[in-house]
Amino acid sequence: MSQSETFAELLEARFSCRGFLPEPVPREVIDTALQDAQKVPSWCNSQPWQVIALSQGETAEFAHALYDHVASAAHQSDIPFPARYEGVYKDRRSICGWQLYDAVGVQKGDRAASGQQMRENFRLFGAPNFLLITTPKVLGTYGVLDCGAYVTGVLLALQARGVASCAMASVAGFAPFVRDRYGIAEDRDLLCGIALGYGDPDHPANQFRTDRAPLDEVVDWR
Repeated sequence: MSQSETFAELLEARFSCRGFLPEPVPREVIDTALQDAQKVPSWCNSQPWQVIALSQGETAEFAHALYDHVASAAHQSDIPFPARYEGVYKDRRSICGWQLYDAVGVQKGDRAASGQQMRENFRLFGAPNFLLITTPKVLGTYGVLDCGAYVTGVLLALQARGVASCAMASVAGFAPFVRDRYGIAEDRDLLCGIALGYGDPDHPANQFRTDRAPLDEVVDWR
């Protein structure tokens, strides 16, 4: 298989896993995936990302504490979330949301069920391991851009090792709680988390795949 075919296969196989088996990912597997992701490009080779990697025990404790915290805490992120989604971006977001709801049996208008599914974010979808990604405040948008490339590198490096994952901005919505728990320096922003583990093939939330826009919607040749 050529390198291009391998790369395409990894992209095709990867999905946002929302249901995991309890088996933890060995530390050496996570470490080698992170080592591969270190090779992604960054502005002036600044490599602005920092990772807090949680063991199985710490992931379980964090998920329990976070779930309890969000029950009464206000949303507060270091990096502003999108003000709104409009046009095609709103359409894509809506389609993705309804694919998930259909998969797990949430009926339209059932706010209790949709709310419960949303709260699964704060159980970390039952993932046995978790990563927190931070970026330097001083590097602003371009630091976030570089860290986004790193997150993609991590997701694909995990997929190459048979490890499922889900990049999660939801955790960043409660940044002060996470900052206090893990002693994140004030000069860094919490960007996102990555849930990881071995995907449960029978979990309802893992039974759909999102589509991608055709090239003519995103590429303008001149």
